[in-house]
Amino acid sequence: MAATTNLSGKVAVITGGGGVLGACFAKAMAQAGAAVAILDINETAAETVAQTIRDEGGTALVIAANVLDRTSLEAAYVKILEDLGSCDILINGAGGNNPRGTTDDEYFDPTREGLRTFFDLDPEGIRFVFDLNCLGVLLTTQVFAKGMIGRPGACIINVSSMNAYRPLTKIPAYSGAKAAVSNLTQWMAVYFAKAGIRVNALAPGFFVSNQNHALLFDPEGNPTPRAEKILRGTPMGRFGRPDELLGTLFWLLDDAVAGFVTGIIVPVDGGFSAYSGV
Repeated sequence: MAATTNLSGKVAVITGGGGVLGACFAKAMAQAGAAVAILDINETAAETVAQTIRDEGGTALVIAANVLDRTSLEAAYVKILEDLGSCDILINGAGGNNPRGTTDDEYFDPTREGLRTFFDLDPEGIRFVFDLNCLGVLLTTQVFAKGMIGRPGACIINVSSMNAYRPLTKIPAYSGAKAAVSNLTQWMAVYFAKAGIRVNALAPGFFVSNQNHALLFDPEGNPTPRAEKILRGTPMGRFGRPDELLGTLFWLLDDAVAGFVTGIIVPVDGGFSAYSGV
Protein backbone atom coordinates (compact mmCIF):
# COMPACT_ATOMS: atom_id res chain seq x y z
CA MET A 1 0.00 0.00 0.00
CA ALA A 2 1.37 3.40 -0.99
CA ALA A 3 1.15 5.98 1.79
CA THR A 4 -1.14 8.93 1.06
CA THR A 5 -0.23 10.87 4.21
CA ASN A 6 2.85 13.06 4.02
CA LEU A 7 5.00 12.53 7.12
CA SER A 8 8.00 14.49 5.86
CA GLY A 9 9.78 16.25 8.71
CA LYS A 10 8.19 13.96 11.30
CA VAL A 11 10.05 11.68 13.67
CA ALA A 12 8.27 8.40 14.35
CA VAL A 13 9.25 6.09 17.20
CA ILE A 14 7.97 2.52 17.12
CA THR A 15 8.48 -0.13 19.78
CA GLY A 16 8.42 -3.74 18.66
CA GLY A 17 9.54 -2.46 15.27
CA GLY A 18 11.34 -5.68 14.45
CA GLY A 19 8.16 -7.77 14.44
CA VAL A 20 5.86 -8.46 11.50
CA LEU A 21 3.33 -5.71 12.19
CA GLY A 22 5.87 -3.27 13.59
CA ALA A 23 8.11 -3.70 10.57
CA CYS A 24 5.18 -3.03 8.26
CA PHE A 25 4.38 0.18 10.15
CA ALA A 26 7.99 1.33 10.18
CA LYS A 27 8.51 0.78 6.45
CA ALA A 28 5.25 2.51 5.56
CA MET A 29 5.95 5.55 7.71
CA ALA A 30 9.45 5.83 6.23
CA GLN A 31 7.97 5.66 2.72
CA ALA A 32 5.68 8.53 3.75
CA GLY A 33 8.73 10.61 4.63
CA ALA A 34 9.14 10.11 8.37
CA ALA A 35 12.48 9.51 10.02
CA VAL A 36 11.86 6.27 11.88
CA ALA A 37 13.40 5.08 15.14
CA ILE A 38 12.95 1.32 15.49
CA LEU A 39 13.07 0.11 19.09
CA ASP A 40 13.15 -3.61 19.75
CA ILE A 41 14.67 -5.97 22.27
CA ASN A 42 15.78 -8.00 19.23
CA GLU A 43 18.31 -5.63 17.67
CA THR A 44 19.07 -7.99 14.78
CA ALA A 45 15.44 -8.09 13.66
CA ALA A 46 15.17 -4.32 13.96
CA GLU A 47 18.33 -3.81 11.91
CA THR A 48 16.93 -5.95 9.10
CA VAL A 49 13.89 -3.67 8.92
CA ALA A 50 16.02 -0.54 9.10
CA GLN A 51 18.31 -1.69 6.32
CA THR A 52 15.33 -2.22 4.03
CA ILE A 53 14.23 1.33 4.77
CA ARG A 54 17.71 2.71 4.10
CA ASP A 55 18.01 0.75 0.86
CA GLU A 56 14.85 2.51 -0.31
CA GLY A 57 16.27 5.93 0.55
CA GLY A 58 14.60 6.37 3.92
CA THR A 59 15.96 7.27 7.33
CA ALA A 60 15.95 4.64 10.05
CA LEU A 61 17.67 4.44 13.42
CA VAL A 62 17.87 1.17 15.37
CA ILE A 63 18.02 1.08 19.15
CA ALA A 64 18.01 -2.05 21.28
CA ALA A 65 15.49 -1.20 23.97
CA ASN A 66 13.36 -2.96 26.54
CA VAL A 67 9.94 -1.38 27.12
CA LEU A 68 9.99 -2.69 30.70
CA ASP A 69 13.28 -0.95 31.52
CA ARG A 70 12.87 2.79 32.01
CA THR A 71 16.63 3.36 31.89
CA SER A 72 16.74 1.65 28.49
CA LEU A 73 13.90 3.82 27.22
CA GLU A 74 15.45 7.02 28.52
CA ALA A 75 18.72 6.18 26.78
CA ALA A 76 16.76 5.60 23.57
CA TYR A 77 15.01 8.95 24.00
CA VAL A 78 18.34 10.79 24.26
CA LYS A 79 19.78 8.96 21.24
CA ILE A 80 16.73 9.73 19.11
CA LEU A 81 16.74 13.38 20.13
CA GLU A 82 20.42 13.67 19.20
CA ASP A 83 20.22 11.82 15.89
CA LEU A 84 16.71 12.55 14.57
CA GLY A 85 15.09 15.22 16.73
CA SER A 86 11.97 15.30 18.90
CA CYS A 87 9.39 12.55 18.59
CA ASP A 88 6.17 13.49 16.77
CA ILE A 89 4.61 10.02 16.47
CA LEU A 90 4.82 7.20 18.99
CA ILE A 91 3.66 3.72 18.03
CA ASN A 92 3.48 1.42 21.05
CA GLY A 93 3.76 -1.84 19.15
CA ALA A 94 5.68 -4.05 21.57
CA GLY A 95 3.63 -6.83 23.12
CA GLY A 96 3.06 -10.55 23.23
CA ASN A 97 1.92 -13.56 25.20
CA ASN A 98 3.62 -16.15 27.41
CA PRO A 99 2.85 -19.88 27.72
CA ARG A 100 2.81 -19.57 31.51
CA GLY A 101 -0.33 -17.43 31.23
CA THR A 102 -2.08 -19.83 28.88
CA THR A 103 -4.29 -22.87 29.51
CA ASP A 104 -4.31 -26.07 27.47
CA ASP A 105 -8.08 -26.45 27.73
CA GLU A 106 -10.93 -24.28 26.51
CA TYR A 107 -13.37 -25.62 29.10
CA PHE A 108 -12.57 -27.09 32.49
CA ASP A 109 -13.04 -30.84 32.59
CA PRO A 110 -11.94 -32.52 35.84
CA THR A 111 -11.77 -35.91 34.11
CA ARG A 112 -8.92 -34.82 31.85
CA GLU A 113 -5.47 -35.11 33.35
CA GLY A 114 -2.09 -33.71 32.42
CA LEU A 115 -3.34 -30.38 31.11
CA ARG A 116 -2.45 -26.87 32.23
CA THR A 117 -5.75 -25.56 33.53
CA PHE A 118 -6.83 -22.29 35.06
CA PHE A 119 -5.63 -23.62 38.40
CA ASP A 120 -2.11 -24.10 37.04
CA LEU A 121 -1.60 -20.60 35.65
CA ASP A 122 1.69 -19.13 36.82
CA PRO A 123 1.32 -15.71 38.49
CA GLU A 124 4.76 -14.71 37.22
CA GLY A 125 3.76 -15.59 33.68
CA ILE A 126 0.55 -13.58 33.97
CA ARG A 127 2.45 -10.67 35.47
CA PHE A 128 4.95 -10.74 32.60
CA VAL A 129 2.17 -10.58 30.00
CA PHE A 130 0.46 -7.66 31.74
CA ASP A 131 3.77 -5.88 32.15
CA LEU A 132 4.86 -6.38 28.54
CA ASN A 133 1.58 -5.26 27.01
CA CYS A 134 0.26 -2.63 29.41
CA LEU A 135 3.13 -1.43 31.58
CA GLY A 136 5.31 -1.30 28.47
CA VAL A 137 2.86 1.17 26.90
CA LEU A 138 2.74 3.25 30.07
CA LEU A 139 6.52 3.45 30.58
CA THR A 140 7.28 4.19 26.93
CA THR A 141 4.65 6.91 26.84
CA GLN A 142 5.96 8.44 30.07
CA VAL A 143 9.41 8.74 28.52
CA PHE A 144 8.46 10.02 25.06
CA ALA A 145 5.25 12.01 25.56
CA LYS A 146 6.96 14.81 27.51
CA GLY A 147 8.82 15.82 24.38
CA MET A 148 5.66 15.63 22.26
CA ILE A 149 3.64 18.17 24.24
CA GLY A 150 2.72 21.13 22.07
CA ARG A 151 4.17 19.68 18.86
CA PRO A 152 1.75 20.09 15.93
CA GLY A 153 0.14 16.79 14.97
CA ALA A 154 1.58 14.89 17.93
CA CYS A 155 0.03 11.44 17.96
CA ILE A 156 0.28 8.20 19.94
CA ILE A 157 -0.99 4.92 18.53
CA ASN A 158 -1.26 1.87 20.78
CA VAL A 159 -1.78 -1.68 19.55
CA SER A 160 -4.66 -3.42 21.29
CA SER A 161 -6.39 -6.58 20.03
CA MET A 162 -9.74 -8.19 19.35
CA ASN A 163 -9.10 -10.02 22.62
CA ALA A 164 -9.80 -6.72 24.35
CA TYR A 165 -13.44 -6.88 23.20
CA ARG A 166 -14.06 -10.55 23.88
CA PRO A 167 -11.45 -12.80 25.48
CA LEU A 168 -10.36 -15.79 23.46
CA THR A 169 -10.25 -19.17 25.12
CA LYS A 170 -6.92 -20.35 26.53
CA ILE A 171 -5.25 -16.92 26.76
CA PRO A 172 -6.68 -15.10 29.79
CA ALA A 173 -3.52 -13.12 30.53
CA TYR A 174 -3.13 -11.77 27.01
CA SER A 175 -6.82 -10.98 26.67
CA GLY A 176 -6.89 -9.13 29.98
CA ALA A 177 -3.69 -7.24 29.19
CA LYS A 178 -5.00 -6.03 25.84
CA ALA A 179 -8.25 -4.93 27.49
CA ALA A 180 -6.05 -2.89 29.81
CA VAL A 181 -4.29 -1.36 26.78
CA SER A 182 -7.63 -0.25 25.34
CA ASN A 183 -8.68 1.25 28.66
CA LEU A 184 -5.31 3.00 29.08
CA THR A 185 -5.63 4.38 25.55
CA GLN A 186 -8.90 6.07 26.47
CA TRP A 187 -7.47 7.35 29.74
CA MET A 188 -4.41 8.84 28.05
CA ALA A 189 -6.54 10.40 25.32
CA VAL A 190 -8.42 12.37 27.95
CA TYR A 191 -5.31 13.19 29.95
CA PHE A 192 -3.35 14.55 26.98
CA ALA A 193 -6.27 16.20 25.15
CA LYS A 194 -5.40 19.71 26.28
CA ALA A 195 -1.69 19.10 25.71
CA GLY A 196 -2.24 18.61 21.98
CA ILE A 197 -1.50 14.88 21.81
CA ARG A 198 -4.10 12.58 20.26
CA VAL A 199 -4.09 8.98 21.52
CA ASN A 200 -5.84 6.13 19.70
CA ALA A 201 -5.38 2.39 19.21
CA LEU A 202 -5.60 -0.25 16.54
CA ALA A 203 -7.33 -3.51 17.44
CA PRO A 204 -6.09 -6.04 14.90
CA GLY A 205 -8.05 -9.20 14.33
CA PHE A 206 -6.08 -12.24 13.28
CA PHE A 207 -2.82 -11.61 11.47
CA VAL A 208 -0.06 -14.17 11.09
CA SER A 209 3.06 -13.15 13.00
CA ASN A 210 6.27 -14.73 14.20
CA GLN A 211 4.71 -15.26 17.62
CA ASN A 212 1.55 -17.07 16.53
CA HIS A 213 2.64 -18.89 13.36
CA ALA A 214 3.16 -22.22 15.14
CA LEU A 215 -0.28 -21.94 16.73
CA LEU A 216 -2.00 -21.30 13.41
CA PHE A 217 -0.17 -23.65 11.03
CA ASP A 218 1.29 -27.13 11.33
CA PRO A 219 4.80 -27.93 10.01
CA GLU A 220 3.30 -28.68 6.57
CA GLY A 221 1.69 -25.24 6.42
CA ASN A 222 -1.88 -26.43 6.97
CA PRO A 223 -4.21 -24.52 9.32
CA THR A 224 -4.35 -26.01 12.82
CA PRO A 225 -7.73 -26.74 14.46
CA ARG A 226 -7.31 -23.45 16.35
CA ALA A 227 -6.79 -21.57 13.09
CA GLU A 228 -9.82 -23.23 11.52
CA LYS A 229 -11.98 -22.06 14.43
CA ILE A 230 -10.66 -18.53 14.00
CA LEU A 231 -11.40 -18.55 10.29
CA ARG A 232 -14.93 -19.84 10.90
CA GLY A 233 -15.44 -16.90 13.25
CA THR A 234 -14.10 -14.37 10.75
CA PRO A 235 -16.78 -13.57 8.16
CA MET A 236 -14.17 -12.71 5.52
CA GLY A 237 -12.79 -16.21 5.99
CA ARG A 238 -9.09 -15.42 6.01
CA PHE A 239 -6.28 -13.92 8.05
CA GLY A 240 -5.43 -10.26 7.61
CA ARG A 241 -2.35 -8.98 5.82
CA PRO A 242 -0.14 -6.54 7.74
CA ASP A 243 -0.54 -3.89 5.04
CA GLU A 244 -4.30 -3.96 5.64
CA LEU A 245 -3.69 -2.12 8.90
CA LEU A 246 -2.02 0.79 7.15
CA GLY A 247 -5.15 2.59 5.96
CA THR A 248 -6.41 2.90 9.52
CA LEU A 249 -2.93 3.76 10.81
CA PHE A 250 -2.44 6.60 8.34
CA TRP A 251 -5.93 7.94 8.91
CA LEU A 252 -5.27 8.15 12.65
CA LEU A 253 -1.86 9.76 12.05
CA ASP A 254 -3.17 12.43 9.69
CA ASP A 255 -4.05 15.52 11.71
CA ALA A 256 -5.70 17.08 8.66
CA VAL A 257 -8.42 14.43 8.47
CA ALA A 258 -8.42 12.93 11.98
CA GLY A 259 -7.56 15.97 14.05
CA PHE A 260 -10.74 15.61 16.11
CA VAL A 261 -10.29 11.86 16.64
CA THR A 262 -8.90 10.74 19.96
CA GLY A 263 -9.63 8.00 22.45
CA ILE A 264 -10.93 5.37 20.02
CA ILE A 265 -9.93 1.76 19.46
CA VAL A 266 -10.47 0.75 15.83
CA PRO A 267 -11.10 -2.92 14.96
CA VAL A 268 -9.44 -4.16 11.78
CA ASP A 269 -10.67 -7.71 11.91
CA GLY A 270 -12.46 -9.00 8.82
CA GLY A 271 -15.78 -8.82 10.65
CA PHE A 272 -14.77 -10.94 13.65
CA SER A 273 -16.16 -8.49 16.20
CA ALA A 274 -19.51 -8.29 14.40
CA TYR A 275 -20.11 -12.03 14.09
CA SER A 276 -22.16 -13.80 16.76
CA GLY A 277 -21.31 -17.27 15.49
CA VAL A 278 -24.78 -17.99 14.12
